[in-house]
Amino acid sequence: MMFLKAFLVGGLICVVGQLLLDLTKLTPAKILVGFVVVGVVLGGFGVYKYVEEFAGAGATVPLLGFGALLADGTKNAIDKDGIMGVLTGPLTAGSAGITAAVVSGIIASFFGKPKAK
Repeated sequence: MMFLKAFLVGGLICVVGQLLLDLTKLTPAKILVGFVVVGVVLGGFGVYKYVEEFAGAGATVPLLGFGALLADGTKNAIDKDGIMGVLTGPLTAGSAGITAAVVSGIIASFFGKPKAK
């Protein structure tokens, strides 16, 4: 049942992104940033944790989950370190995902062939 919940929630997030691409003049970069910001807001208010509990990886893997992770990391770091947590919290919480993205990008660059636009 958990797989179905993850599929439905993750798929719904993807459908929203695709509709934004098809029906608006927003660029993909603006949509990606918008998803992260919405995740930060929902995570900051503590709403997104309920979505994560319901859908598991279907909610934590998309960009909304990354935004919620940043908000949660910031809150935890502020509680622990005070105002310096604003700077250290998001990077500490998201370090594994950021590192995975950078390493994957480097590996993919060995196989891709850049094209000039």
